[in-house]
Amino acid sequence: MKTVPDIHSLAQTLAASRGIAAKQNIGAVAKALGLGGQAIAVGDDCAAIPDGDGYLLLAIEGFMNEFVAGDPWFAGWCGVMVNISDIAAMGGRPIAVADAIWANGESEAAPVLEGMRAAATAFGVPIVGGHTNVHTDRGQLSVAILGRTKKLLTSFDAKPGDQLIAAIDHRGSYREPFSNWETATKAPAARLRGDLEILPRIAESGLAFAAKDISQGGIIGTSIMLAECSGVGIDIDVTAIPVPDGVALERWLLTFPSFGYLLPVAPDNAEAVIRRFAARDIAAARIGIVHAGSEVTITDGTTRALIRDHAQTPLMQLLPVERLKESAA
Repeated sequence: MKTVPDIHSLAQTLAASRGIAAKQNIGAVAKALGLGGQAIAVGDDCAAIPDGDGYLLLAIEGFMNEFVAGDPWFAGWCGVMVNISDIAAMGGRPIAVADAIWANGESEAAPVLEGMRAAATAFGVPIVGGHTNVHTDRGQLSVAILGRTKKLLTSFDAKPGDQLIAAIDHRGSYREPFSNWETATKAPAARLRGDLEILPRIAESGLAFAAKDISQGGIIGTSIMLAECSGVGIDIDVTAIPVPDGVALERWLLTFPSFGYLLPVAPDNAEAVIRRFAARDIAAARIGIVHAGSEVTITDGTTRALIRDHAQTPLMQLLPVERLKESAA
């Protein structure tokens, strides 16, 4: 049986986490760049650029220096994998990636490049170019991706009354010392590619209109970003969250999984969405409710505790933008 810590203590721990706090930097950068109010909305997993009968999807990820230094092969793998996850979160399919790598010599760059190549081969997404500097004093990595979709899933379309579904692949383990739940590096390529088709097919079937990739900050941090982008509140029942055997709930709530998504879904479609994931042996469950308001809370079924009120304390602090569907009409 799942052990649930004191709900108020748990809320305080989650609210103070490093992964969530890091998302506050997004707002400062957006303000400095003068972003907000333009046709392409800011705050989603990818920029969605209207293109013919669909959208081009553009995203980029950068990686912590200590991660690149401590686990360079896996950093390279993640450079490809997490970008592909962002494309899938928007209902899209990846086209190609490009990288920028800095290293102190070719030998230092080699494991990063090997990890990228292995992931690109496994997922079937080509690396088409980038930027290289092997004459620096430390390793750094960023990777960009291009994708495409006809039916968008966005961070801006969670609606009051939606049920919040978490879908996470449990077939893995932590890649210590980081809270990365690793399920992909030893998985068959066919399984990886098939799993990535779930989100685009959900979008194309009209079963959901919103989704977000679970990233740094885990289920909780991602829920806060989703709530802020959509202008809603979310109540999460921590007792409803499937947790892998032997993993503490507190750590799981802040975990960055290789394959993990949050989908706000109309109640009539929730079971159909869960079945799509279950058919591929991915744990999916209703873990919360979207409601009018601005509070993100957790509950153990009897007691409720506030994590963040984004109206009072915005996380990403993004300037107001028109909803993507309206601005692209």
